[in-house]
Amino acid sequence: MSIVEGGKRAQNQAARRRRVIEAATELAVAGGYESVQMRDVADKAGVALGTLYRYFPSKDQLLCAALVESANDLHRRLAQKPPRGDSQADRLVDVLRRASRFLEREPQLTAAMVMALSSPDPTTVEVKQEAFDVLHKIITTAVDGGDDEARRGIVRTVGHVWFATLIQRAAGMGSPATMGDDLETAGRLLLKGWNGAATG
Repeated sequence: MSIVEGGKRAQNQAARRRRVIEAATELAVAGGYESVQMRDVADKAGVALGTLYRYFPSKDQLLCAALVESANDLHRRLAQKPPRGDSQADRLVDVLRRASRFLEREPQLTAAMVMALSSPDPTTVEVKQEAFDVLHKIITTAVDGGDDEARRGIVRTVGHVWFATLIQRAAGMGSPATMGDDLETAGRLLLKGWNGAATG
């Protein structure tokens, strides 16, 4: 196979993968986790069912991949419009509230992705780590400077609180405002007094 042919093949594979993720996303937006059936995804994406399973061995892996795409989209938006605030705590709160609003726009999709993240399916381990890595990058856009180990601990802990609030929302508990308030409380408490970071 020539370099040109290899490049075209890779492009075609990437395009099919994108179509599959978009199809799963549309199904989840419309009907949540249960609406994402692999045969329906394959039909909607215009690929053979066997091809779909080569890309994604399970529904949970597919939905986790959709979360990675959503998180990368949010990260790009934050790069275009950096977090605002006079202190690291203020900037972190801005990031967390913007992320919460972003996820709340499609509550059934978010609930489906949270269910996939909660799955014990071993095929999801790698893509789950990818999703958490992107979420950590999003949080890190607001938390800079200081001790690297302490910063990693703050970012990791905020990520845990974030995931817990998403599980609550997916279970129909609380409200978007409550989720944002809980994240703000956690962020300000974690940054209070950290290397002189102001709490706003």
